Amino acid sequence: MTDDTRAVLVLEDGQTFEGRAYGATGETLGEIVFNTGMTGYQETLTDPSYHRQIVVMTAPHIGNTGVNDEDDESRRIWVAGYVVRDPARRPSNWRAKRSLDEDLVSQGVVGISGIDTRQLTRVLRSAGVMRAGIFSGDALGEDDALHGFESLLARVRASAPMKGAHLADEVSVSEPYEVAAHGDQAAHVVAVDLGIKAMTPEQMAQRGIRVTVVPSTSTAEQILAYEPDGVFFSNGPGDPAAAERAVDTLRAVLDAKVPFFGICFGNQILGRALGYGTYKLAFGHRGINQPVMDRTTGKVEITAHNHGFAVDAPLDGESESPQGYGRVKVSHVCLNDNVVEGLECLDIPAFSVQYHPEAAAGPHDASYLFDRFLDLMKGDR
Repeated sequence: MTDDTRAVLVLEDGQTFEGRAYGATGETLGEIVFNTGMTGYQETLTDPSYHRQIVVMTAPHIGNTGVNDEDDESRRIWVAGYVVRDPARRPSNWRAKRSLDEDLVSQGVVGISGIDTRQLTRVLRSAGVMRAGIFSGDALGEDDALHGFESLLARVRASAPMKGAHLADEVSVSEPYEVAAHGDQAAHVVAVDLGIKAMTPEQMAQRGIRVTVVPSTSTAEQILAYEPDGVFFSNGPGDPAAAERAVDTLRAVLDAKVPFFGICFGNQILGRALGYGTYKLAFGHRGINQPVMDRTTGKVEITAHNHGFAVDAPLDGESESPQGYGRVKVSHVCLNDNVVEGLECLDIPAFSVQYHPEAAAGPHDASYLFDRFLDLMKGDR
Protein backbone atom coordinates (compact mmCIF):
# COMPACT_ATOMS: atom_id res chain seq x y z
CA MET A 1 0.00 0.00 0.00
CA THR A 2 1.19 3.52 -0.77
CA ASP A 3 0.08 6.81 0.72
CA ASP A 4 -1.65 7.81 -2.50
CA THR A 5 -3.90 4.73 -2.74
CA ARG A 6 -7.42 6.13 -3.15
CA ALA A 7 -10.09 5.27 -0.62
CA VAL A 8 -13.67 6.37 -0.09
CA LEU A 9 -15.94 6.25 2.93
CA VAL A 10 -19.62 5.93 2.02
CA LEU A 11 -22.31 6.62 4.62
CA GLU A 12 -25.76 5.09 4.60
CA ASP A 13 -27.34 8.51 4.03
CA GLY A 14 -25.36 8.92 0.79
CA GLN A 15 -22.59 11.23 2.00
CA THR A 16 -19.08 10.33 0.89
CA PHE A 17 -15.58 11.20 2.10
CA GLU A 18 -12.60 10.64 -0.16
CA GLY A 19 -9.13 10.07 1.26
CA ARG A 20 -6.21 7.65 1.23
CA ALA A 21 -6.08 4.00 2.20
CA TYR A 22 -4.77 3.30 5.69
CA GLY A 23 -4.02 -0.25 6.74
CA ALA A 24 -5.32 -2.99 4.46
CA THR A 25 -7.04 -2.20 1.17
CA GLY A 26 -10.33 -3.68 0.06
CA GLU A 27 -13.91 -3.38 1.28
CA THR A 28 -15.39 -3.33 4.76
CA LEU A 29 -18.90 -2.69 6.02
CA GLY A 30 -20.23 -1.92 9.49
CA GLU A 31 -21.89 0.57 11.80
CA ILE A 32 -19.83 3.76 11.90
CA VAL A 33 -19.19 5.27 15.37
CA PHE A 34 -16.81 7.85 16.81
CA ASN A 35 -14.40 7.57 19.74
CA THR A 36 -13.44 10.74 21.63
CA GLY A 37 -10.35 9.35 23.38
CA MET A 38 -7.11 11.29 22.95
CA THR A 39 -5.08 8.12 23.54
CA GLY A 40 -5.49 4.36 23.83
CA TYR A 41 -5.98 3.47 20.17
CA GLN A 42 -4.40 0.02 20.65
CA GLU A 43 -6.83 -0.84 23.44
CA THR A 44 -9.72 0.52 21.38
CA LEU A 45 -8.86 -1.56 18.34
CA THR A 46 -8.62 -4.76 20.37
CA ASP A 47 -11.81 -4.16 22.40
CA PRO A 48 -14.30 -6.87 21.29
CA SER A 49 -17.19 -4.45 21.92
CA TYR A 50 -16.24 -2.79 18.60
CA HIS A 51 -16.92 -5.96 16.60
CA ARG A 52 -18.65 -5.07 13.30
CA GLN A 53 -18.14 -1.33 13.82
CA ILE A 54 -16.13 1.18 11.81
CA VAL A 55 -14.42 3.44 14.33
CA VAL A 56 -13.72 7.12 13.70
CA MET A 57 -11.04 8.65 15.93
CA THR A 58 -11.79 12.28 16.79
CA ALA A 59 -8.19 12.86 17.90
CA PRO A 60 -6.38 13.99 14.74
CA HIS A 61 -3.01 12.23 15.17
CA ILE A 62 -3.13 8.44 15.47
CA GLY A 63 -0.28 5.93 15.60
CA ASN A 64 2.36 8.14 17.21
CA THR A 65 3.41 5.54 19.80
CA GLY A 66 3.13 2.55 17.49
CA VAL A 67 1.98 -0.86 18.73
CA ASN A 68 3.46 -2.97 21.52
CA ASP A 69 2.89 -6.55 22.69
CA GLU A 70 1.51 -5.71 26.14
CA ASP A 71 -1.50 -3.41 25.67
CA ASP A 72 -3.83 -5.55 23.54
CA GLU A 73 -7.17 -6.11 25.28
CA SER A 74 -7.89 -9.38 23.46
CA ARG A 75 -6.42 -11.80 20.96
CA ARG A 76 -6.93 -9.64 17.85
CA ILE A 77 -8.19 -6.37 16.38
CA TRP A 78 -12.00 -6.42 16.30
CA VAL A 79 -13.01 -3.18 14.57
CA ALA A 80 -14.52 -3.62 11.11
CA GLY A 81 -12.77 -0.51 9.79
CA TYR A 82 -10.70 2.44 10.95
CA VAL A 83 -11.00 6.15 10.11
CA VAL A 84 -8.28 8.65 11.02
CA ARG A 85 -7.25 12.11 9.93
CA ASP A 86 -3.45 12.15 10.19
CA PRO A 87 -1.69 8.81 10.71
CA ALA A 88 1.82 8.94 12.14
CA ARG A 89 4.60 8.80 9.57
CA ARG A 90 6.66 6.67 11.95
CA PRO A 91 6.14 5.50 15.54
CA SER A 92 8.25 6.97 18.32
CA ASN A 93 8.07 5.17 21.66
CA TRP A 94 10.47 2.91 23.54
CA ARG A 95 7.79 0.22 23.89
CA ALA A 96 6.81 0.16 20.21
CA LYS A 97 7.45 -3.09 18.34
CA ARG A 98 5.94 -2.04 15.02
CA SER A 99 3.76 0.64 13.44
CA LEU A 100 -0.02 0.69 13.76
CA ASP A 101 -0.30 0.52 9.99
CA GLU A 102 1.62 -2.77 10.01
CA ASP A 103 -0.86 -4.33 12.45
CA LEU A 104 -3.84 -3.10 10.44
CA VAL A 105 -2.37 -4.60 7.26
CA SER A 106 -1.41 -7.93 8.84
CA GLN A 107 -4.88 -8.37 10.35
CA GLY A 108 -6.73 -7.23 7.24
CA VAL A 109 -8.35 -4.14 8.76
CA VAL A 110 -9.44 -1.75 6.00
CA GLY A 111 -9.05 1.91 6.89
CA ILE A 112 -9.06 5.41 5.47
CA SER A 113 -7.01 8.50 6.34
CA GLY A 114 -6.80 12.10 5.22
CA ILE A 115 -10.45 12.99 5.71
CA ASP A 116 -11.99 15.66 7.94
CA THR A 117 -12.91 13.56 10.97
CA ARG A 118 -14.27 16.64 12.76
CA GLN A 119 -16.84 17.15 10.00
CA LEU A 120 -17.64 13.44 9.98
CA THR A 121 -18.16 13.43 13.75
CA ARG A 122 -20.54 16.39 13.46
CA VAL A 123 -22.51 14.42 10.87
CA LEU A 124 -22.80 11.44 13.20
CA ARG A 125 -23.66 13.68 16.16
CA SER A 126 -26.52 15.18 14.14
CA ALA A 127 -27.84 12.25 12.14
CA GLY A 128 -26.81 9.47 14.53
CA VAL A 129 -24.65 6.43 13.89
CA MET A 130 -25.44 4.57 10.70
CA ARG A 131 -24.15 1.88 8.40
CA ALA A 132 -21.11 2.70 6.30
CA GLY A 133 -18.44 1.19 4.11
CA ILE A 134 -14.78 1.86 3.32
CA PHE A 135 -13.63 0.96 -0.19
CA SER A 136 -10.09 1.05 -1.61
CA GLY A 137 -7.83 -0.86 -3.96
CA ASP A 138 -9.64 -3.42 -6.11
CA ALA A 139 -12.93 -2.67 -4.32
CA LEU A 140 -12.94 0.87 -5.73
CA GLY A 141 -13.60 0.96 -9.45
CA GLU A 142 -12.42 3.74 -11.72
CA ASP A 143 -16.00 4.64 -12.66
CA ASP A 144 -17.48 4.58 -9.14
CA ALA A 145 -16.93 8.30 -8.59
CA LEU A 146 -18.47 9.14 -11.97
CA HIS A 147 -21.70 7.45 -10.90
CA GLY A 148 -21.79 9.01 -7.44
CA PHE A 149 -20.63 5.81 -5.78
CA GLU A 150 -24.15 4.42 -6.27
CA SER A 151 -23.07 0.78 -6.37
CA LEU A 152 -21.03 1.23 -3.19
CA LEU A 153 -23.96 2.92 -1.45
CA ALA A 154 -26.17 -0.03 -2.42
CA ARG A 155 -23.71 -2.41 -0.74
CA VAL A 156 -23.75 -0.28 2.40
CA ARG A 157 -27.54 -0.21 2.55
CA ALA A 158 -27.69 -3.98 2.04
CA SER A 159 -25.40 -4.66 5.02
CA ALA A 160 -26.71 -5.92 8.36
CA PRO A 161 -27.76 -3.29 10.95
CA MET A 162 -26.54 -3.36 14.55
CA LYS A 163 -30.06 -3.33 15.95
CA GLY A 164 -31.12 -6.92 16.50
CA ALA A 165 -27.58 -8.29 16.12
CA HIS A 166 -26.46 -11.07 18.47
CA LEU A 167 -22.67 -10.92 18.43
CA ALA A 168 -21.33 -12.08 21.80
CA ASP A 169 -20.79 -15.67 20.64
CA GLU A 170 -18.60 -14.40 17.77
CA VAL A 171 -16.09 -12.72 20.09
CA SER A 172 -16.17 -15.02 23.12
CA VAL A 173 -13.58 -17.66 23.96
CA SER A 174 -14.54 -21.25 23.16
CA GLU A 175 -12.96 -22.82 26.27
CA PRO A 176 -12.69 -21.68 29.92
CA TYR A 177 -9.43 -20.31 31.28
CA GLU A 178 -8.24 -19.03 34.65
CA VAL A 179 -6.54 -15.88 35.86
CA ALA A 180 -4.86 -16.54 39.19
CA ALA A 181 -5.29 -14.25 42.17
CA HIS A 182 -2.33 -12.10 43.13
CA GLY A 183 -1.26 -13.23 46.57
CA ASP A 184 -3.73 -14.90 48.92
CA GLN A 185 -7.06 -15.79 47.35
CA ALA A 186 -9.94 -13.74 48.74
CA ALA A 187 -12.70 -14.96 46.42
CA HIS A 188 -13.45 -16.91 43.26
CA VAL A 189 -15.45 -15.33 40.42
CA VAL A 190 -16.84 -16.88 37.26
CA ALA A 191 -16.68 -14.25 34.51
CA VAL A 192 -18.89 -14.81 31.47
CA ASP A 193 -17.02 -13.64 28.38
CA LEU A 194 -19.44 -11.62 26.24
CA GLY A 195 -16.45 -9.71 24.82
CA ILE A 196 -14.25 -9.37 27.88
CA LYS A 197 -11.15 -7.14 27.95
CA ALA A 198 -7.96 -8.55 29.45
CA MET A 199 -7.65 -5.79 32.04
CA THR A 200 -10.96 -6.76 33.68
CA PRO A 201 -9.90 -10.11 35.21
CA GLU A 202 -6.51 -8.53 35.92
CA GLN A 203 -8.19 -5.84 38.04
CA MET A 204 -9.97 -8.56 40.02
CA ALA A 205 -6.81 -10.63 40.34
CA GLN A 206 -5.02 -7.63 41.85
CA ARG A 207 -7.60 -7.75 44.64
CA GLY A 208 -7.01 -11.42 45.41
CA ILE A 209 -9.85 -12.72 43.25
CA ARG A 210 -9.28 -15.89 41.22
CA VAL A 211 -11.20 -15.54 37.95
CA THR A 212 -12.52 -18.37 35.80
CA VAL A 213 -13.44 -16.93 32.41
CA VAL A 214 -16.10 -19.01 30.63
CA PRO A 215 -17.65 -18.83 27.13
CA SER A 216 -20.77 -16.80 26.42
CA THR A 217 -22.62 -20.04 25.70
CA SER A 218 -22.17 -21.32 29.27
CA THR A 219 -25.39 -22.34 30.99
CA ALA A 220 -26.38 -21.29 34.48
CA GLU A 221 -25.86 -24.89 35.61
CA GLN A 222 -22.30 -24.86 34.28
CA ILE A 223 -21.58 -21.49 35.91
CA LEU A 224 -23.02 -22.45 39.30
CA ALA A 225 -21.23 -25.81 39.21
CA TYR A 226 -18.01 -23.90 39.94
CA GLU A 227 -19.60 -22.86 43.26
CA PRO A 228 -18.31 -19.29 42.77
CA ASP A 229 -18.36 -16.55 45.34
CA GLY A 230 -19.56 -14.22 42.59
CA VAL A 231 -20.55 -14.09 38.92
CA PHE A 232 -19.48 -11.39 36.48
CA PHE A 233 -20.90 -10.52 33.03
CA SER A 234 -18.51 -8.56 30.80
CA ASN A 235 -18.76 -5.90 28.13
CA GLY A 236 -19.46 -7.01 24.58
CA PRO A 237 -20.95 -6.13 21.18
CA GLY A 238 -24.45 -6.29 19.79
CA ASP A 239 -28.03 -5.54 20.77
CA PRO A 240 -28.97 -6.65 24.30
CA ALA A 241 -32.53 -7.24 23.09
CA ALA A 242 -31.15 -10.12 21.00
CA ALA A 243 -29.32 -11.73 23.93
CA GLU A 244 -32.23 -13.69 25.42
CA ARG A 245 -30.05 -16.67 26.35
CA ALA A 246 -27.74 -14.47 28.44
CA VAL A 247 -30.78 -12.88 30.13
CA ASP A 248 -32.20 -16.28 31.07
CA THR A 249 -28.80 -17.40 32.35
CA LEU A 250 -28.47 -14.33 34.54
CA ARG A 251 -31.96 -14.78 35.98
CA ALA A 252 -30.96 -18.24 37.16
CA VAL A 253 -27.87 -16.72 38.81
CA LEU A 254 -29.98 -14.06 40.49
CA ASP A 255 -32.45 -16.72 41.65
CA ALA A 256 -29.52 -18.55 43.27
CA LYS A 257 -28.65 -15.36 45.20
CA VAL A 258 -25.02 -15.47 44.03
CA PRO A 259 -23.46 -11.96 44.13
CA PHE A 260 -23.39 -10.45 40.64
CA PHE A 261 -21.48 -7.62 38.98
CA GLY A 262 -21.85 -6.58 35.34
CA ILE A 263 -20.28 -3.92 33.17
CA CYS A 264 -21.39 -2.41 29.86
CA PHE A 265 -23.20 -5.21 28.00
CA GLY A 266 -23.45 -6.95 31.38
CA ASN A 267 -25.28 -3.89 32.72
CA GLN A 268 -27.76 -4.08 29.87
CA ILE A 269 -28.26 -7.82 30.46
CA LEU A 270 -28.96 -7.15 34.15
CA GLY A 271 -31.46 -4.45 33.18
CA ARG A 272 -33.32 -6.87 30.92
CA ALA A 273 -33.12 -9.68 33.49
CA LEU A 274 -34.76 -7.37 36.03
CA GLY A 275 -37.52 -6.65 33.51
CA TYR A 276 -36.53 -3.23 32.20
CA GLY A 277 -36.17 -2.40 28.52
CA THR A 278 -33.15 -1.30 26.52
CA TYR A 279 -32.93 1.12 23.61
CA LYS A 280 -30.45 2.27 21.00
CA LEU A 281 -28.73 5.60 21.59
CA ALA A 282 -28.50 8.10 18.75
CA PHE A 283 -24.71 8.06 18.65
CA GLY A 284 -23.67 6.32 21.87
CA HIS A 285 -20.84 6.97 24.32
CA ARG A 286 -17.34 5.99 23.20
CA GLY A 287 -14.15 7.37 24.65
CA ILE A 288 -12.28 7.81 27.93
CA ASN A 289 -13.63 11.19 29.03
CA GLN A 290 -17.32 10.69 29.91
CA PRO A 291 -18.55 12.31 33.17
CA VAL A 292 -20.66 10.05 35.40
CA MET A 293 -22.07 10.71 38.87
CA ASP A 294 -21.98 7.96 41.48
CA ARG A 295 -25.21 8.72 43.31
CA THR A 296 -24.07 6.72 46.35
CA THR A 297 -21.26 9.15 47.10
CA GLY A 298 -22.11 12.17 44.94
CA LYS A 299 -18.69 11.88 43.35
CA VAL A 300 -18.28 12.77 39.67
CA GLU A 301 -16.01 10.35 37.81
CA ILE A 302 -14.36 10.63 34.42
CA THR A 303 -14.96 7.24 32.86
CA ALA A 304 -14.23 5.05 29.84
CA HIS A 305 -17.22 4.12 27.66
CA ASN A 306 -18.06 2.03 24.63
CA HIS A 307 -21.78 1.47 24.22
CA GLY A 308 -24.53 2.20 21.75
CA PHE A 309 -27.44 0.82 23.82
CA ALA A 310 -28.73 1.79 27.26
CA VAL A 311 -31.11 0.58 29.97
CA ASP A 312 -34.54 2.18 30.22
CA ALA A 313 -35.16 2.38 33.98
CA PRO A 314 -36.67 5.11 36.22
CA LEU A 315 -33.95 7.62 37.04
CA ASP A 316 -35.29 8.89 40.36
CA GLY A 317 -36.02 7.00 43.55
CA GLU A 318 -36.52 3.26 43.82
CA SER A 319 -38.54 1.14 41.44
CA GLU A 320 -39.81 -2.43 41.67
CA SER A 321 -38.23 -4.93 39.33
CA PRO A 322 -40.90 -5.92 36.79
CA GLN A 323 -39.55 -9.47 37.03
CA GLY A 324 -39.97 -9.67 40.80
CA TYR A 325 -36.40 -9.15 42.00
CA GLY A 326 -37.36 -6.43 44.48
CA ARG A 327 -36.29 -2.84 44.69
CA VAL A 328 -33.85 -1.33 42.19
CA LYS A 329 -32.27 2.09 41.95
CA VAL A 330 -30.22 3.83 39.29
CA SER A 331 -26.85 4.14 41.02
CA HIS A 332 -24.94 6.07 38.33
CA VAL A 333 -26.03 8.57 35.70
CA CYS A 334 -24.26 10.25 32.77
CA LEU A 335 -24.01 13.99 33.31
CA ASN A 336 -24.00 14.73 29.58
CA ASP A 337 -27.41 13.27 28.76
CA ASN A 338 -28.90 11.58 31.86
CA VAL A 339 -28.43 8.08 30.45
CA VAL A 340 -28.61 5.28 33.03
CA GLU A 341 -25.01 4.34 33.87
CA GLY A 342 -25.53 1.90 36.72
CA LEU A 343 -28.08 -0.27 38.52
CA GLU A 344 -28.13 -1.43 42.13
CA CYS A 345 -30.47 -4.10 43.43
CA LEU A 346 -31.52 -3.45 47.02
CA ASP A 347 -33.03 -6.85 47.85
CA ILE A 348 -30.62 -9.19 46.07
CA PRO A 349 -26.79 -9.00 45.82
CA ALA A 350 -26.43 -7.55 42.33
CA PHE A 351 -25.19 -4.33 40.74
CA SER A 352 -23.78 -3.12 37.43
CA VAL A 353 -22.38 -0.13 35.58
CA GLN A 354 -22.62 0.85 31.94
CA TYR A 355 -19.03 1.98 31.54
CA HIS A 356 -15.61 0.26 31.76
CA PRO A 357 -14.10 0.60 35.25
CA GLU A 358 -11.00 -1.36 34.21
CA ALA A 359 -10.06 1.77 32.21
CA ALA A 360 -7.65 0.43 29.63
CA ALA A 361 -6.94 2.93 28.29
CA GLY A 362 -8.45 5.64 30.40
CA PRO A 363 -8.86 7.19 33.85
CA HIS A 364 -8.84 5.13 37.05
CA ASP A 365 -11.68 6.98 38.77
CA ALA A 366 -14.01 3.95 38.76
CA SER A 367 -11.66 1.13 39.77
CA TYR A 368 -13.24 1.16 43.24
CA LEU A 369 -16.14 -0.81 41.75
CA PHE A 370 -14.04 -3.96 41.87
CA ASP A 371 -13.60 -3.33 45.61
CA ARG A 372 -17.37 -2.99 45.93
CA PHE A 373 -17.76 -6.36 44.20
CA LEU A 374 -15.35 -7.97 46.63
CA ASP A 375 -17.21 -6.38 49.55
CA LEU A 376 -20.49 -7.70 48.15
CA MET A 377 -19.07 -11.23 47.98
CA LYS A 378 -17.93 -10.90 51.58
CA GLY A 379 -21.47 -9.99 52.59
CA ASP A 380 -20.96 -6.23 53.02
CA ARG A 381 -23.74 -4.27 51.26
